[in-house]
Amino acid sequence: MLKAAATVVTVGATVASALFVTAHLKNPIAPLQPTVLSAQNGSNANELGGSITIGPSVQPSSNQPVTSTYAS
Repeated sequence: MLKAAATVVTVGATVASALFVTAHLKNPIAPLQPTVLSAQNGSNANELGGSITIGPSVQPSSNQPVTSTYAS
């Protein structure tokens, strides 16, 4: 009896999930991620009377690269 009830609940949840997903299809040509400001040369954004300048966050360095992550 317990196995039959668990099977019915599982099949019911699977069917309900499949129906929900097919009823809520998204626009197939929509972008996967929203557009963001390009920070290569610095970008400006104005909102609520203020402004912010966004620039590159990774700067080149003259340090030697890390070749090992060993720690004792």
